Amino acid sequence: MRINRLGIAAGLVASALALTACGSSKSSSGSTDTSAAGQVASTSASASTAAVACASGSLKAEGSTAQANAVAQWIQDYQKQCPGATITYNGTGSGAGVSNFIAKQDNFAGSDSALNPAAGEVTKATAACGSPALDLPMVTGPIAVAYKVNGVTSLTLTPDVITKIFLGKITTWDDPAIKAINPGVSLPSTKITVFYRSDSSGTTQNFEKYLAANDPTDFTSTPDKDSSKAGFAGQGKTGSQGVQQAISSTEGAIGYVEWSYAVSGNLDTAKVDNGGGAVELTAASAGAAVSAAKVASNGGADLTLKLDYATKAPGAYPIILVTYEIVCSKYSDPAIGALVKSFLTYTSGPGQASLTDLGYAPLPAPIQTQVQSAIAAIS
Repeated sequence: MRINRLGIAAGLVASALALTACGSSKSSSGSTDTSAAGQVASTSASASTAAVACASGSLKAEGSTAQANAVAQWIQDYQKQCPGATITYNGTGSGAGVSNFIAKQDNFAGSDSALNPAAGEVTKATAACGSPALDLPMVTGPIAVAYKVNGVTSLTLTPDVITKIFLGKITTWDDPAIKAINPGVSLPSTKITVFYRSDSSGTTQNFEKYLAANDPTDFTSTPDKDSSKAGFAGQGKTGSQGVQQAISSTEGAIGYVEWSYAVSGNLDTAKVDNGGGAVELTAASAGAAVSAAKVASNGGADLTLKLDYATKAPGAYPIILVTYEIVCSKYSDPAIGALVKSFLTYTSGPGQASLTDLGYAPLPAPIQTQVQSAIAAIS
């Protein structure tokens, strides 16, 4: 299904975001889902312009391209209310964001995966901060399986078919395995061209976690930010925007990309059937999956989430990621700590109202409450 939303912030921000001027405020024009399935935070459409406790100074951050469109909107809205603040965010990818935060080049990092204790990231980040580093979930960024096939605007895929396509075991759109789950759909014999992220990407890692959880027979690699280890067929592209553009310009293409980029690129996206029925990607269906997530932290205020990629719950879209803001619990410069706290108080509160129109899902209310409590303790 192709989703064409008017009012999405113009342009994608896969490269540098340097939003130092006061931009115009954007509030959500859609309603926020408050059903049991979604459990997203009930924030009014006008909340994005609500007053916040401002702080002044400059912040530098980088990382996840998955959340770049959300951060762009947040910076514009926050700086409109708090003109004494200057915040820049560079969408360089999760791997670069974490590395540069550890190297003390940034005040916070955006990442599609929490800090990895096994890779020494928790220890290094804590040393860089001089205090415990925190993983704070901030954006629900569903991963769309986007495609371009002439005449096909409705498509359902299952985990094993998705895996086989990306590994090059299914190579044409009229393959019997695809036809079997799409009765009545006229599928051409067009060659399938796979696109994936070539740079270090938390989106890749989350997509691979989905494949590993649902089809371990075919997908035998350990999920990793580096897609070269997975043995994907096709072509690698840099950044979310690179994958989006490649799909958009290639007949027969398929790739994984954050929903935000599928929306703004006007790409068709597949429904996914994990065994509980075909589920269309929407803010509510993504929120339903995140609502079932459990906090799997090592204690304290860290809020690493454990997602269930193999869920068969009806109405829950299973290919999801949550982007984290990686911050220090206590900053050596109190002014930096105050500005980080102020900005994240905004993003975790009124800023959540703008997410749906940008191709994201707001945090489920129970998780949002925990995030806000952790932010309140930052100094």
